[in-house]
Amino acid sequence: MPNLGAPELIIILVIILLLFGAKKLPELARTIGSSAKELRKGLADESKDDKRSNRNI
Repeated sequence: MPNLGAPELIIILVIILLLFGAKKLPELARTIGSSAKELRKGLADESKDDKRSNRNI
């Protein structure tokens, strides 16, 4: 996997800024954050369900 340095990250951020615009970036970041939170919550719930089902066997 290639290493991303500062120049590459700056280029990626500039491209994102051009695609979405400065006004949409906070909303986009909020959406990504809430999606990541829901994903972690779902994975944790699934893990708990797996542990419970193993006890009943």
